[in-house]
Amino acid sequence: MVFFPNSKINLGLNIVNKRNDGYHDIETVFFPIPLKDALEIIEKEEPGFSTSGFPIEGEQGNNLCLKAYELLKKDFPGLPAVQIHLHKAIPIGAGLGGGSADGAITLKLFNKKFGLTLSEKQLMEYSLQLGSDCPFFILNTPCFAVGRGERLEPIEIELSSYKIFIVHPGIYISTAWAFSTIKPSVPAKSIKEIFTQPIETWKEELKNDFEKPVFTQYPEIKKIKDQLYSAGAVYASMSGSGSAVYGIFEKDTTVSIPFPRNYFVKETQ
Repeated sequence: MVFFPNSKINLGLNIVNKRNDGYHDIETVFFPIPLKDALEIIEKEEPGFSTSGFPIEGEQGNNLCLKAYELLKKDFPGLPAVQIHLHKAIPIGAGLGGGSADGAITLKLFNKKFGLTLSEKQLMEYSLQLGSDCPFFILNTPCFAVGRGERLEPIEIELSSYKIFIVHPGIYISTAWAFSTIKPSVPAKSIKEIFTQPIETWKEELKNDFEKPVFTQYPEIKKIKDQLYSAGAVYASMSGSGSAVYGIFEKDTTVSIPFPRNYFVKETQ
């Protein structure tokens, strides 16, 4: 059985509070985009895990696909041994949620393949043990998110007349470092309120709190955002804590920017 975990962008991102448990309270809109990995699970006598596409650094046991399997195995000891293959097409460490999507979709895949009959709510509870933004990928529809990012409210966003242009310069941004640079504050106007306004107003009001420190440390990322606006983007922003930057363009706009050859560049509809 094969699933195709998709990525997301953050439409606005405010860090509003530092919590006693070490996490931060945020507000953002998660918006799914059709940039996808591929995830295959095959029942086998001998378990295994393999990858292709973008190389995945770190210990294999820390991969969220394996952690998702281990979570379910605790409560469903009858789960058979499987071989998991993950093809990474979503850039890693880009703020696009690829790893979170892989973990969450692994839960959904096992639920379907082995008839675990877990409800959406139960899947979201499991996924939160993998990461703060994992529950979003269980719903996988545009959501206003608060708390750690796990409290989700589906919302209507009409972007069918636009296309999204993704640029990742291959720069790794430490999420822990990015959070350490932020002084949390409650914005004068909530992202939820800004979304009731025309998209043309987003440029001035819809902010990502991580941009200021990241752009100061890595000016080339700010340059990407500037280039997207110069090319006609209606709105452009860094996603998450970076380093991917996206631009929202009207569909008939031709985007031709001479980015360096080592950049990952993808246009999605």
